[in-house]
Amino acid sequence: MAERIWDKFLTERDKEVFKLAGYGARAGFGKRPALLIVDVNYAFCGDKREPLLESVKRWRQSGGEAAWDALPVLQNLIGTARDREVPVIYTTGVRRSDNWDAGSWAWKNERSGEKPGGSNREGNEIMPQIAPEPSDIVIYKQKPSAFHGTNLISYLTLLGCDSVIVAGTATSGCVRATVVDAFSYNLRVTMVEDGCFERSEASHAMTLCDMNAKYADVIDSGEVVEFLSGLPRGMYNLPRGASQKAAE
Repeated sequence: MAERIWDKFLTERDKEVFKLAGYGARAGFGKRPALLIVDVNYAFCGDKREPLLESVKRWRQSGGEAAWDALPVLQNLIGTARDREVPVIYTTGVRRSDNWDAGSWAWKNERSGEKPGGSNREGNEIMPQIAPEPSDIVIYKQKPSAFHGTNLISYLTLLGCDSVIVAGTATSGCVRATVVDAFSYNLRVTMVEDGCFERSEASHAMTLCDMNAKYADVIDSGEVVEFLSGLPRGMYNLPRGASQKAAE
């Protein structure tokens, strides 16, 4: 079996436990998926490609080079989904200008509410390389999970989705929370390994390990693109106009 990104962080006992306990079975794709792109915005990517330790000086949540490596992967996934008329759903944050609604976020980060230096970019703006189109859906959220306090599950029900394919950031934070909630709604979940990223190498790897063991199939984008390419068009009633926020 090919080595996985998390193997170097596991003890021999860990590997034996996973094997004996039966974790990591392949759940498989659903029949009616949605592609879910979590929080791929300037706040998590920065406004240019630069080393992580430089990027986080201005953009405290930046994934550095890993973010910019993931963007072409996401472009390919999104392009394939749109071609097959599969729902593409984005999430990003939303916050009052005075940061009052940061709530519990402010308790765990000393730089909460900080504006990036040397840039006039809005942190919650989705990266232009993967900008939403009229047929896509954008979910605005304030907490880690894309489901918490949003219309996401309602929209998935409206679309008749039985599964989600998840990519984005941060792997150990908002992506993880979203995957666990999707699993809790009895949706089949696929995580795109090379389409997820974050600041911490260890957290990224071990989150993928946990998700693959219990909640999702963690697979390469090539396999996901192959699956999406085989889906028939015309399965969904997708939006046709501008998003609600864009129309306001």
